[in-house]
Amino acid sequence: MVSILGEVVTPIDIGLFVIVLIVLIAPFKVKPVEKNLEAFLFIMGALAVTLTSKWSMELVKLAAEEPIIKGIVPAVLIAGLLFFYGQKQFKSFMNGMVKKTNLSVIIFVATLILGLVCSVITAIIASLFLCEIANTLPLERKDKINFVIIACFAIGLGAVLTPLGEPLSTIAITKLQGAPYHAGFWYLADQLGILIVLGVLGCALFSMFYVGKKASKGEVMAMGEESGGVNEVVIRAAKVWLFVSALFLLGAGMEILIFKFLTKIPDYILFWVNMISAILDNATLTAAEISPAMSQRQINAALYGLLISGGMLIPGNIPNIISAGKLGITSGEWAKLGVPFGLVLNAIYFVIVFVLGINPTLGL
Repeated sequence: MVSILGEVVTPIDIGLFVIVLIVLIAPFKVKPVEKNLEAFLFIMGALAVTLTSKWSMELVKLAAEEPIIKGIVPAVLIAGLLFFYGQKQFKSFMNGMVKKTNLSVIIFVATLILGLVCSVITAIIASLFLCEIANTLPLERKDKINFVIIACFAIGLGAVLTPLGEPLSTIAITKLQGAPYHAGFWYLADQLGILIVLGVLGCALFSMFYVGKKASKGEVMAMGEESGGVNEVVIRAAKVWLFVSALFLLGAGMEILIFKFLTKIPDYILFWVNMISAILDNATLTAAEISPAMSQRQINAALYGLLISGGMLIPGNIPNIISAGKLGITSGEWAKLGVPFGLVLNAIYFVIVFVLGINPTLGL
């Protein structure tokens, strides 16, 4: 029998590895999958749960309710309706900003502010604001997409600063609230805050130069399907529900691999292995990996890897899912910048945290 990290690889493990490969490859190679990513991921999640015999009424109930209870779907629905009825006023405001302010500055400020305030207003609301801003800026489609991808990296990073920002931070603090860390509200901001804020700033600067400097002011090109009115808002919320439910099932099905292999990997390798969060819910991975038994260095390393890699592909983060769905961004379009940018960010953080051993705290 083949063994990895001292664990015997079973036929079920092999099946799960195959599912991971299919999830990674199919959205880029199969057009029907690319156009129906939510349904595809739901099927893959259901297949993983079936393969591991994890089906139960409790799991079905959680998969159905979690996207609603955690506020993801209600936020998308309510904010979508507010933005729909207020889009004329918002566009008027943004058009005024575009006429008075350099486009590069608008892109920089929008990315920076959304990346910092998302830990208070939640990553969901921040990503909805991002979509509306992107739709009002006079940019070509490819430039809008690049702006949205970079800003989603910033939101994905910044949301970890408080337990309000995203499920990952809530789970991490819950798991570490006892001895020896006694994690409170500002625990993650204290441990990760400086490098996270610098990461958000780096994203904003990169967006300003990569998108803003080469973009020319012209006619606003709207993305997505706004013509559907309220119906489109409801459909988009339903797609987000299906997407999040799919990731929940996929995470539940993959728990065997996570507990069996990922939790036994050294921190500096785990940092890179956590690139799997590009296709799996990083909250699920956080729940499996983070433990009070880990050193602070291990905890920080695991979280950095999960946060950065979540921006690489559409399923990796809620902001990605919402933005891609609302603006009609395909998996291929996202990966074209998301993967190389994520790899560069990972390399930078790896050098800072592991090679140089730098991880300053705020002393909160």
